[in-house]
Amino acid sequence: MSLSAFPRPERRLHVAVDAADPRERGRLRGAGIAEGLRTALDVYDRLFALAEIPGAVVRDDARRALDAVDAFRPALREQIEGIAEGAGVEPWRVAALNARTEILARGRAVPPGECSTVVRRVPAPGGGTTHLGVQTWDWHVELGGSWHTVDSAGGAHRYVGLTEHGILAKIGVNSAGLALHFNILGHRDDRVGGLPVHVLAALVLEEADDAAHAVELVRSAPLASSGSFLLFDEERAVLLDLSPEGVFEVPRAADGTHLRTNHFLSPRPARHEKTWLYQPDSGERYAFLRDRLGRSPAEGRDDLIRLLVTGPGEPPVTCVPDPEVPLGRRWASLATVLLDPAERVARILDGTPAEHADRPWYTLRA
Repeated sequence: MSLSAFPRPERRLHVAVDAADPRERGRLRGAGIAEGLRTALDVYDRLFALAEIPGAVVRDDARRALDAVDAFRPALREQIEGIAEGAGVEPWRVAALNARTEILARGRAVPPGECSTVVRRVPAPGGGTTHLGVQTWDWHVELGGSWHTVDSAGGAHRYVGLTEHGILAKIGVNSAGLALHFNILGHRDDRVGGLPVHVLAALVLEEADDAAHAVELVRSAPLASSGSFLLFDEERAVLLDLSPEGVFEVPRAADGTHLRTNHFLSPRPARHEKTWLYQPDSGERYAFLRDRLGRSPAEGRDDLIRLLVTGPGEPPVTCVPDPEVPLGRRWASLATVLLDPAERVARILDGTPAEHADRPWYTLRA
């Protein structure tokens, strides 16, 4: 079965905004995604209901999350509320999207999707070396039409990448040459109350001057949920486990590669992992990619893409949904993202790694 069985837009929505005032920046984004945002809200309403999270709880959690954003970075709350204004929806609805990871952590009936990420030091075109990163973004196929490419300017740094409708940021690179790949992890203490991890991604892309600064920003944030940020510039790459227990740096592999799927790589938070969410799948994907890298090191863009192509009988690094299973279990590689911090470029494939020659690529420069 291929993704062709599921509807995807003929041309992916691109939203470019440039405004120094954060609320205006949000309004411009909201106006650009207004029509698609309502579809995204409908799907998330169904996912929250499937996870047995009452609507009143979703609303209260969203408002608490918005208060946590306001306490740490008021300008990011301004952007969220601006999106709501621009799209003509209530602010808590957009806040719920930005905190969807934390809200869904309440339930067990909606397992998250799976993402696979690799960052390697590779030869640079002009000599020397640089970092390149690639990842699949895997999520519910019902949201395959509910994401867009983004170009956001007006903050400390311009950034480009992809994100879901209504969510400030996810994966991207900024004009300072800082790149961010993002995977979700699961800890038993995950909850609403800290800075939502998607909002933290926006903070990093908007403010970080380089990988070291990005790590400082992450460590300064009040966290109550889990995720993984792979932060890199031309010179340095840092893989972080984020959790309610703290932020932990994962050592680089001996071959200079950072590899991430969806389980903790740091012993302390791993003791309280929601193993039922991701295992054995995450461990199998991790071992498969590690073995594949050992046999055929990826030295460039094309190699990195091929690294993530899998088929029948292999772990689902390339994730294709089963149309026979119900909502909440149809996961797909909705996009494949290549980040090049030296060029300040995000290359986004509207499809799985296996579709790299058949589906459109979008090249964005910060």
